[in-house]
This record gives sequence, structure tokens and C-alpha cells, in this order.
Amino acid sequence: MKFSKKQIVSLILAVIVAFFLSTYKLPYYIQKPGGADALKPIVQVENANESEGDFHLVTVRGGQATPIQYALAKILPHHQILDINDVRPEGITDEEYFQAQLQMMESSQEASTVVAYTAAGKDITIEFNGVYVVSVVPGLAADGILQMGDRIIGIDDLEIKESNDLISYIEKKKIGDQITVRLIRDDKEISKDITLGVIDEETKQVGIGITLVTDRDVQVNPPLAFSSGNIGGPSAGLMFSLEIYNQLTEEDLTKGHQIAGTGEIDYEGNVGRIGGIDKKVVAADREGVDVFFAPNEGGRGGDSNYEVAKKKAEEIGTDMVIVPVDTFDDALRYLKEELK
Repeated sequence: MKFSKKQIVSLILAVIVAFFLSTYKLPYYIQKPGGADALKPIVQVENANESEGDFHLVTVRGGQATPIQYALAKILPHHQILDINDVRPEGITDEEYFQAQLQMMESSQEASTVVAYTAAGKDITIEFNGVYVVSVVPGLAADGILQMGDRIIGIDDLEIKESNDLISYIEKKKIGDQITVRLIRDDKEISKDITLGVIDEETKQVGIGITLVTDRDVQVNPPLAFSSGNIGGPSAGLMFSLEIYNQLTEEDLTKGHQIAGTGEIDYEGNVGRIGGIDKKVVAADREGVDVFFAPNEGGRGGDSNYEVAKKKAEEIGTDMVIVPVDTFDDALRYLKEELK
């Protein structure tokens, strides 16, 4: 069968249009429900106690939109279109963003380990080694001076052991003040001078414009290993801590149920707000989860994680129980006293 010149041109144009629609990157980010993976294969305490049910890590899937994905997100349920700069700061590459997410996951695992081992009364020692720069905000004070991966060990005459040391010191300063940052870069100690500026025009907050995590060396007994692969972000902290605690202690907190949830956790066991919780409720329901823990944010109502999760659960008609929590202890109390 022979094709006319017109048909060949039309075919080439169709291929070009299809390629464009499926590959061209728009300045938007699509979020949709991800998975609800059981944590037993991901979190492994040596000589762990067994459980009949499972704790689940819940994820949101996402990526920069192509024209086809953008159009589908307009009509498909549980899809959300976001401005790319609301997800990934301007000037940050995909690789930098990915590495930052992995660093936050590592920090989350560390915090959950501290919370769980402390609550279970197991052996744990912690050494503080400064703070790592996760990202530098373009156009702010540290831009061009600090780099992702720098380990800050001091400011002026103050030794920096954890992120709160740095934050508290800078909060006492004024716009235009100069600080000298001591850091480790490429295994060498160097110093950098930074003039403080405004990092939030609305609040006029003073700072240098970086995100950071504390570099801790945490040693535990019995030993613990994570295998979370390429999953990033801090939002699995609460569920990690519950899974670790459950493996460390004799009582089976699951009582045969499938339990999921989300929430960043700090070293004191406080559970913080996360993004995309409505998609996580959908993902958990699809996996047949019975109970879902949601950050309560002090019961503030409105668009709090708990209220959004509860609304989405009602919308999809799930039997899954949505439980508000502000701390690790809140979740532990529910599992021990209220879960039947």
C-alpha cells in the first residue's frame, strides 16, 4: 500500500503532536493517590516480635505534568494540579529536589527510631555532629555562599550541634547583621560570611534562606535496618515509629488490623502536618486499611490534616476510622486502649 505525500506529512505531524503532548513539561505538578505499603518488609528490628496485622506507609504519587497528564488530571477523581513552584522551589533541579526528599526521609527514620526506642525503654545513644544544608533558596542571603550538602558546625563563636541551635541564634539577630558560618565542605573546614536578610516578606522573618537537617549519629540495641528504597519525604515518621515500637515490644498493637496514617514526627514525638493527606486516605482505603491516623494540628479545625482526611473519608464512603493525633503517645494510647 502506497501513501501519498499528504498522508506522509499528516502522519509525521501526528507523531510530532503526540510526542509533544506526552513529553513536554508544563509548569504544573500532578498529585494523585499512591500506595499503602506494609512496613514489616521495610523496617526490620533484629529478633523482632511478630504481629498479626500490619502498619502501612502511605504515599502520594506525583510528577511534573505533560499536556496529556494535565488534561487527564482535570477529569479524573482524586487528582490535583499544583503550580510547580509550590512543590519544588524555583531554581532547584529535579535531582536536587529528589536528594532533598531522600535526606528528609533519612531524618524521619532517625527521629522515629529515637521516639520508638525511648518509648520502649531500649538502649539508644545519640551524638550530635552539626546540621546539613538540604537546599539553598535562590535570591536569599545564603544563595551563592552555602551549598547543598554543607555541614554547618558553628556560627560566630557558637558551636552548632542541631538545627534548633542555629535557628535560635539567628532569631535574635537583625536584618543586616553579619554572621560567620563554619562548615565542612569536601572534607575541609571553611568559614563563610553571610549578611542576614528577610526570608519571609509577610512576617519579615530574618534568616539566611536554607532548609536544614540535624546530623545525628544514633546507635541502638537491638539493631535496626530500613529499606525504603527511593521513597522520600518526612511524612512516614509516625508510622515508622509505631512499627519500630511494635517490633520492640511483646504486645501486638495491630490486634490483627491493617493500620495506616501519616505525619512528620520530631524527636520529642510530636506529629506535624503533611501535604496530600486526602490522596493518602484514598490510597489507604484502596488497600483495605481499617484505621488511619491523621495529624490533628492541636484541634484547630478548618483545613487541618484531620479535618481534610475526615472529609475525604466521608466523600468516598469508606468504613476506615480516621483518628486525630498530635503525638506518638496519642496514637499509642488509641492502639492500646480503644482499638478492639
